[in-house]
Amino acid sequence: MAQSPVIHVDESHLGRYVTGLERITLELFSAEALAPLPVEPLRASGTRGMIVAQTVRLPARLAANRRSLALCPGFPPSIPVSLFGDRVIPYIHDTFLLTRKQDLNWRAQTYMAPAFRFALRRLPWLLVNSETTRDEVSRFARPDAEISLYRPCVRDVFGIAHQAGRARIWSKGQALRLIAIGTVEPRKNLRAAAAVVAALQATGVDARLDIVGRLGWGNEVDALKAMPHVTLHGYQPADRVRELIAAAHALITTSHDEGLGLAPLEAQQGGLATIAADIKVFREALGPSGLLVDPARPGEAALRIRARLIDAPDGLAAAAQLAKANLDRWNSAADRDQEQLIERLAAKLAARG
Repeated sequence: MAQSPVIHVDESHLGRYVTGLERITLELFSAEALAPLPVEPLRASGTRGMIVAQTVRLPARLAANRRSLALCPGFPPSIPVSLFGDRVIPYIHDTFLLTRKQDLNWRAQTYMAPAFRFALRRLPWLLVNSETTRDEVSRFARPDAEISLYRPCVRDVFGIAHQAGRARIWSKGQALRLIAIGTVEPRKNLRAAAAVVAALQATGVDARLDIVGRLGWGNEVDALKAMPHVTLHGYQPADRVRELIAAAHALITTSHDEGLGLAPLEAQQGGLATIAADIKVFREALGPSGLLVDPARPGEAALRIRARLIDAPDGLAAAAQLAKANLDRWNSAADRDQEQLIERLAAKLAARG
């Protein structure tokens, strides 16, 4: 009897922390998101279980059912998986495994980076989260690779949409609270955000920085703990994140590099002003709704924040209106991407039948 076609979705990287990478997998590649396609998740427990799933179990499933495909939305497909060629479709969040080796921990250097390089050289169809990532991936992919956009629809993951209708007001003598959301690791460049806060302090604004996210690698944690007006909250449940966002006047992200950077878009669900590094991906994601600054010039950034957001009478209210318009723009494009992907995957399964 012929086996039924199926799409195996590698969820082996999912753990107890639900950060941007995990949310993308759950929201974009679940059976519900890809309905009516036949989807089977591949799950694992712990680092060893994940490696076994990616290097043994998933290749075995592909070998056992020649009508099956594999979607790899988290870690790059392992080298044994990539050997199945056009039956394997990875989802690529960014290229920093190849471009920012100085920011990688030893696991990424020894396991993920070689697998990613091999997959890009071999696989003919790649999914990416932004135009910025598509341009970056094209530098490393095989020359004839098809690189398709599958932008995530920005959901209200923190439950803050009700905050969008509440006016965020700052007045002299009040603390100006900035929030940064994401894993504390070198690529996020959170020291630059702390430097902007210090520069705001120098202008007479009592600025504070709340950093919410898993305490990662490098020496970032110790450096940030030593900086005044910075609070490291670590990984927090959604209820606590919602409280911190409610208390904030703006979100700040000063990453060296991002494939997309969901945090600014997700913060816009609550009408939060967004301050972001002036890099290509944030220009794409935020458009005119974001206040783009040079993290290497904290004094200049502080003056721009004052002029546009806090000294202007309606600066924070105007930012909330821009945030709503930007989310509408982004999510309309994301819905089109999803429809096109489902049609394409259905056709690919049919061709294998």
